[in-house]
Amino acid sequence: MQAIKWLPEFLTLKLPKIDFTVLRPDVAMLKANRSQSNLTWIGHSTFLIQINGLNIITDPVFSNRASPFSALGPKRMAPPAMDYQELPSLDIALVSHNHYDHLDEKAVRRLAKDHPRLMFVVALGLAKWFKRRGIDNVIELDWWQDAPVLDTRISAVPVQHFSGRGAHDRNATLWCGFIVETAGKKIFFAGDTGYSKDFADIGERFAPVDLALIPIGAYEPRWFMRPVHVDPGEAVKIHQDLKSRQSVAMHWGTFQLTAEPADQPPKQLASELTAAGIVADKFWVFKHGETRSF
Repeated sequence: MQAIKWLPEFLTLKLPKIDFTVLRPDVAMLKANRSQSNLTWIGHSTFLIQINGLNIITDPVFSNRASPFSALGPKRMAPPAMDYQELPSLDIALVSHNHYDHLDEKAVRRLAKDHPRLMFVVALGLAKWFKRRGIDNVIELDWWQDAPVLDTRISAVPVQHFSGRGAHDRNATLWCGFIVETAGKKIFFAGDTGYSKDFADIGERFAPVDLALIPIGAYEPRWFMRPVHVDPGEAVKIHQDLKSRQSVAMHWGTFQLTAEPADQPPKQLASELTAAGIVADKFWVFKHGETRSF
């Protein structure tokens, strides 16, 4: 009931308009790369991970709105840093859950068409949704379940969130994070999550993690968002739980989903890292379109 009362207040919030820098990735290099470990932020929770000769995309969202409607719902503040035709040949797509800012129907249909060998690895219960749309290259995983995909082992891990795309399917399918193990490296992709003991449990099984993609945005007001979205201080706790060698911020600066100004999350993250005695370079904040080697 409180959430329903808060929604009109959120819709009338006068938040500052932020113009985010969007870099142009080196498309030719990314398409040709088969040896270097690179990470490119396309926007929100969408990354291109290049490792061990594989191209992996996370929660691919390219549409202008995170919504079932073309004219309503959260609109992009920054365009995707890469167009469909600029992507290298994709091998694996990770889909953490079915919220519209993480599962974009138009995008997955286009990717499946453009990349016929692309394997979608999804949370339990989502395979049926994909197959109804003619996408048969799909593996669904329960929490703590894993599967070999090409030269990679992918594990689904529990996080604290929820699912649903309409009024009558809340929690009908699962949500998860992923651990990707390949070439002797471990990569964690959080998907979407509140803070919970799950991260200590993941750390017990997989730490240290070489690279962790962790959300830092969409967290205000805390009374409403705390169960489902971490704030920057909790993102730092995840970094610590996983004994992450290198973490990267995501889930900020692309869609205005909640009440904090769009440029606040990285500022608060910097303060939380200082308070925790962690050097800033251990938790990267990318510009849209930025590529870094790891």
